[in-house]
Amino acid sequence: MEAVRLIGASRCALMRSGDASETMAEAWQAQALAQAIGSRLAVSGPPELRGEALGLTELAGRGCGVLGAPALDVSSLRAAQLTELGDARGALLELGGLLGEVGIALVGIACGAADEGTYWQCMEAIDAADESRDRVLEMLRRLAARDQGAAAGS
Repeated sequence: MEAVRLIGASRCALMRSGDASETMAEAWQAQALAQAIGSRLAVSGPPELRGEALGLTELAGRGCGVLGAPALDVSSLRAAQLTELGDARGALLELGGLLGEVGIALVGIACGAADEGTYWQCMEAIDAADESRDRVLEMLRRLAARDQGAAAGS
């Protein structure tokens, strides 16, 4: 499935998640998807994005590790359904939005956390989502600079 469609499915699932455990599972799914997109960009994306894409893969992996893998079968894992990136800019714009929404959802869980462990788990996951989003924004900036340079050279 194309990246933008998977990101859209993740956004919808995050909005529909009811309790803290569902929201945290959706945050994990979003980080796993960011990791898959980063890996794909690092291997076959525009050359100027490859370093940042590797960084995204690493940061998103940290986000997954902090949250702990939910009990999912492979068919429910959205990252495993990624077959193509499509337009890199469009995918990165949508991924940045998803990671921002993940951070906001995790802030809500952290604020209502009944135990300190959940609070700190959310805080670390928020940090990972924020850093992943920063990488996405840097890749978008690099794409814009490339396009601006190409337009100036024409």
